[in-house]
Amino acid sequence: ILFCVDNTMTSPYLFRPKTVKASLVVNALTKYIGGHGNALGGCVTDTGLYDWSEFPNLYDNYKKGDSSLWGITQVKKKGLRDFGASLGPEAAHHLAVGSETLALRMEKSCSNAMALASFCDKHPNIQNVYYPGLSDHPQHQRAKSLFNRFGAIFSIDLTPQLDCFDFLNKLDCVISSSNLGDVRTLAIPVAHTIYFEMGAERRASMGIADSMIRFSVGVEDITDLLDDFNQALEN
Repeated sequence: ILFCVDNTMTSPYLFRPKTVKASLVVNALTKYIGGHGNALGGCVTDTGLYDWSEFPNLYDNYKKGDSSLWGITQVKKKGLRDFGASLGPEAAHHLAVGSETLALRMEKSCSNAMALASFCDKHPNIQNVYYPGLSDHPQHQRAKSLFNRFGAIFSIDLTPQLDCFDFLNKLDCVISSSNLGDVRTLAIPVAHTIYFEMGAERRASMGIADSMIRFSVGVEDITDLLDDFNQALEN
């Protein structure tokens, strides 16, 4: 079985998929690896664990030389042929420079996310908090065993008396954006954007409340973020 892992939400700093025997690893360079929301890119990494000589769907032209390279060669060749995928020099520069601070950014973002999620978990105007770093999260132990830290993304459900757009509009340090993995803290009301087209009934069956907001936490000073969340919730 070809085992592929999308590692975008964790980045190579938090999780090394090869440790769980993944054969291919996909990362969006646009997100945490670049980290500044200023370049588009993605990468596929072959961990060397899969025997490509046993893979039935390889074009014969790619079955040359070292068989461990056959798979990634087909990915590269077909990607270039069918999509014209080519990373521009300016984007490559931004991504390379951003990657140099991956460890520093991930440590700060994860620390900030834990502090914000813990704050939200205790606030009376927030009904639910979804973050694997909290001990009552159903996947807490699994995340603890797999990942270096608990990540920088969490979601909340506001209490019924609060409007999610009023709350978002009152935040001063947080940017409303569909992106994630940025040095800036970003927020998106998921029911009105990502999951809008599926309708309210299906969203409800999946546990997606109309007041749910996803946060991708950045590297700002944690005191500024906590003060901003508090004033937006209280006002």
